[in-house]
Amino acid sequence: MPKTTARGDVKKSELPSTLERSEEKAQRTFAEAHDAALEQYDGDEQRAHRVAYAALKHSYEKVGDHWEPKPRRGPSDERAAQRGPNAKGETAEGVDANASKDHLLGIARRLDISGRSRMTKDELVEAIKKRNRREAARARG
Repeated sequence: MPKTTARGDVKKSELPSTLERSEEKAQRTFAEAHDAALEQYDGDEQRAHRVAYAALKHSYEKVGDHWEPKPRRGPSDERAAQRGPNAKGETAEGVDANASKDHLLGIARRLDISGRSRMTKDELVEAIKKRNRREAARARG
């Protein structure tokens, strides 16, 4: 189902819940990428959804229950860096695993993750992913 109207406006009711709580540019990025992929891939909704998230993750990272602009555009994890339908590797579920440890510590601080100062970069990514899942589930009710 298209995520934009005939005039090009985002259909907010059609967006994933984490995007409903995100800035308009993130919503527009997801919706436009989704609709272009839906047309490109003959209505394959699942593929369009994957393409839209890939486009979103290039410029945004998931923080708690919403998406925020990344300090630097680019792939967010090893899977995103490979691209394509048969990409290998782990997904970081919207966490910018390629960001610096300092950046990840800042996100962990904002999410009030305990023990963050003693964590490795990989442990920070896992802790942020876990907190993001919890925050998104809580926001959905």
